[in-house]
Amino acid sequence: MAGDPGAIDATAQSRLGAIFRATSGNFLEMFDFFLFGFYASAISKAFFPAGNENTELLLTFTTFWLGALMRPLGAIVLGAYIDRIGRRKGLIVTLAIMASGTVLIAFCPTYATLGLAAPIIVLIGRLLQGFSAGVEIGGVSIYLFEIATPGRRGFYTSFQSASQQVAIMFAALIGYVLNAMLTKAQIADFGWRIPFFIGCLIVPFIFLIRRSLQETQAFAQRRHHPTTREILTTVAANWKIVLLGMMLTTMTTVTFYMITVYTPTFGKTVLKLSETDSLIVTLCVALTNFIWLPVGGALSDAIGRKPVLLTISILSLVTTYPALNWLTADATFAKMLIVELWLSFFFGVYNGAMVVSLSEVVPAHVRASGFSLAYSLATALFGTATPLVSTYLIDVTKDRAAPSYWLMFAAACGILATLGLFRGGGQPAAVTDAARA
Repeated sequence: MAGDPGAIDATAQSRLGAIFRATSGNFLEMFDFFLFGFYASAISKAFFPAGNENTELLLTFTTFWLGALMRPLGAIVLGAYIDRIGRRKGLIVTLAIMASGTVLIAFCPTYATLGLAAPIIVLIGRLLQGFSAGVEIGGVSIYLFEIATPGRRGFYTSFQSASQQVAIMFAALIGYVLNAMLTKAQIADFGWRIPFFIGCLIVPFIFLIRRSLQETQAFAQRRHHPTTREILTTVAANWKIVLLGMMLTTMTTVTFYMITVYTPTFGKTVLKLSETDSLIVTLCVALTNFIWLPVGGALSDAIGRKPVLLTISILSLVTTYPALNWLTADATFAKMLIVELWLSFFFGVYNGAMVVSLSEVVPAHVRASGFSLAYSLATALFGTATPLVSTYLIDVTKDRAAPSYWLMFAAACGILATLGLFRGGGQPAAVTDAARA
């Protein structure tokens, strides 16, 4: 085999094993992100005591969002590293940085013990997580894209997001067990830390399996590995692709954070449903996400990216407010489950087509950098701001269905980006443009 003898060869190594090794870090990332959202109330009282529940939540979700602002920086710095050094080494580095942030949050003493230093430490932990996450998703997506068989790239790349759904299901199950074993006071006092400790225990195992990850043939066979300067210059020259890619991703990141990270808080504080109800809904959402993601990827392989992306964006734009308005008018567990599963359908099918589309539109030699920058900008500016924006919109408008406005904005971005990136029958326009470059 030409290139690096350690690179993946489809005839020598199971692609299933490669998918498992590559997506393991995605599991840890989303496990921690979900926990931060689900235990936002407890975290806000532990580190941001303000005497007002809305203010405490806003401070907590602001910290969550500030961590996400590090994603674009991580995408540029670590993305260039992955494009220059290789997919395997880069994914090991991102895991190390991410694990450091997890440990800081899990073991940080409360505000009552450390004072102002406590929220600062938590913020540093989130900044580290955000920095690594800036390229983790992009690095894994590109890895899966490059090991995929021809004609099935949508299906293969969908497992990047599918691994995150497994993390959410695992976290939700842990939360369900804790709710059954501990009182609300005990969870608020120390119980919320237990899942974070479990995350810390998972880290050595993920390191072990990622060390056995092999380089992709696409990267190993490349004759010229560009310098960091060349990578940044190329990414800057393709700023239109990055901008449209960011808009394309906004639809999926806003929907995802709405139905996963924000759902537990929405269910408990806005709809006044029980924690158990919110956990069950989140668990079901993660399960259906896991199902719809490969369906969306495979569907885009069969009929094209454009029809899938455009159809789901339009459906989201016209049905989101009626659905949330119906839910909030008389909130019940059954109605919340129905609405969240409807939004889960949007996320899964759209994202299954979106990840492979974004992988295709960026130039090959800066694939990790370009993908990661577009994805991280969407996540930082729009996706992870979803809990914060939703809380703010409800507070200002007094309309409990107000988060739908944010989702509708994201859907509009998806429509415009799809029309901008695709021509005629559905071939990404940027692929042709990049090939000429």
